[in-house]
Amino acid sequence: MKKQKRNPWLWVPSLYYAEGIPYTIVMMVSVIMYKRLGVSNTDIALYTSWLYLPWVIKPLWSPLVDLLKTKRFWIITMQLIVGAGLGGVALTLPLPTFFKFTLGFMWLLAFSSATHDIAADGFYMLGLSEYEQAWFVGVRSTFYRFAMITGQGLLIIFAGYFEAHTGLPSVEVPVQVNPDMAIHEKWTPPDSIHTSGKTTAELRMIVQPPLLKIPLKLRQRARVDSMIHYAREWNVAHHFTLPEKQTPTQAEIASESAYQRHFVKPLEKYIRRHFGKEVKPVSSDLTGNIGLLYFSLSAPPQNDKEVVVNFGRHTGDKSISLITGNRFVFNRSNWNQKALAVIQLDPKLKKASKAVFKAQAGNIPLAWSITFFFLAALFILFFLYHKFILPFPASDHAADAARKENFLKEFFDTFVLFFRKDRILLILGFLLLYRLAESQLVKLASPFLLDAQEAGGLALTTGQVGFIYGTVGILFLTIGGLLGGFLAAKQGLKFWLWAMALSINLPDVVYVYLSYAQPTSFWIINFCVALEQFGYGFGFTAYMLYMIYVSEGEFKTAHFAIATGFMALGMMIPGMFSGWLQELIGYQHFFIWVMIATIPGFLILPFIPLDKEFGKKRDTD
Repeated sequence: MKKQKRNPWLWVPSLYYAEGIPYTIVMMVSVIMYKRLGVSNTDIALYTSWLYLPWVIKPLWSPLVDLLKTKRFWIITMQLIVGAGLGGVALTLPLPTFFKFTLGFMWLLAFSSATHDIAADGFYMLGLSEYEQAWFVGVRSTFYRFAMITGQGLLIIFAGYFEAHTGLPSVEVPVQVNPDMAIHEKWTPPDSIHTSGKTTAELRMIVQPPLLKIPLKLRQRARVDSMIHYAREWNVAHHFTLPEKQTPTQAEIASESAYQRHFVKPLEKYIRRHFGKEVKPVSSDLTGNIGLLYFSLSAPPQNDKEVVVNFGRHTGDKSISLITGNRFVFNRSNWNQKALAVIQLDPKLKKASKAVFKAQAGNIPLAWSITFFFLAALFILFFLYHKFILPFPASDHAADAARKENFLKEFFDTFVLFFRKDRILLILGFLLLYRLAESQLVKLASPFLLDAQEAGGLALTTGQVGFIYGTVGILFLTIGGLLGGFLAAKQGLKFWLWAMALSINLPDVVYVYLSYAQPTSFWIINFCVALEQFGYGFGFTAYMLYMIYVSEGEFKTAHFAIATGFMALGMMIPGMFSGWLQELIGYQHFFIWVMIATIPGFLILPFIPLDKEFGKKRDTD
């Protein structure tokens, strides 16, 4: 006997926990994963922003979920497909062409997750009475938040743990700067360096010298530039690194489209010239001294696998910088050759100093494969659990023949009525511009925290980023959201609209501070992110309430789906070019641009239609 009613505690929490996980994976976790796997910021922002598309066009196929089969069928089917998609990501991560294949499975996850959202929200209204719907709205929101904590926090920490405990042990390299040391003009070529100590079968990194001492003296710029160029060419020639982007050949220029030649290239040139990092003119033939580090492995990697070494400053004086050699790839053909890293002193450094650099060679693809296999198993369990636990509401059935015949008319009427709303262009402007700055910031915040200090980032570990966003960030995001809802219920949305707009935008300035100061204090970084996330949670309340406001009417559910589609579009388009822009102008100028991008959202606020009583608690409520 199929039960039409079950205790909501048996399925509401698990259903909304399952709803939040794939969205968090596709939108947030994928950004961190691709960054750790060496994908450029341009590609990360562009391709992960495209993954918003299923949520943008969700209103176009949401009626099909109503017409065909039951909501229960769609829920358990999508959970099975999500599990398969997660397994596909896990299986393809170790492949050389992982980016292409994992993106394909991410698209599958995105469409399945968007469809699951439609079915789950519909099933919630069918499986519960009006009183139960009101009572459990807080429960569903809480477990959706738990899913975000799991995705942005626990899973990132989980992957970070396996990154640190797989592959090779990390190696710290102290660097000492002393004005009393003498300069040795001669340097030892990499092919004449012999590894000290006995060779063992244990695979480990070897860094020579284990303690790098650099005399605090100025050197001839031509000599230093020559050695840096030699190190880069050596690393490329021995396949430790890929060649830097070269000037395009005539054949490549001929193959470029007119759009690239006449728009993209001139735009890039203009942005670099006027907004790129300031390059100070060389005023002296002398520059800061350099030191060389030589990297190799103690034995060849097994089974023709690669060992990827990430190297960068861990702690210490920022006047001691890594110029080249932040990432090496070792394989069976070059494991016993010496990869070169060059560390240079700031010519303005006048006293003894020190820093510690760290080489890490965790098996990043394996760590993330394990994480996604765990997620795949979790969704298979969700599929089995909900197959037996979800009730069979009498109202959950496929549409009758008469409704199917009128489907097209109802479908188009829904859209026509939405776009006939009073001052619809201003409404759409608000939906697209209110989060213009945040839509760009969210794509580059995690890469910024993960990037090496020499690249303008904060050089945090994967686990640290997981802790910041998955625990501290989510906590303050939730507090901000709860406070926003409480205050809007007391005095109405219109009363708090400007305060919420300021709250979602102005705290973005903490990233300007972080990019210029590059603090090493974990507490300062946590405080800045907590402030930004609290502001986002408080300010986003206005956005959600305004979507509810503009959706009121006969087709409330469908119009809300259309509004969420424009919300996703407002996140997708700016996010697509954010990585490209950041790589052109650097993190510092990019975060200043983010602050400039807050202005359009403020400009449209005075003109949007909004009832001053909307959102206030009424006596009848």
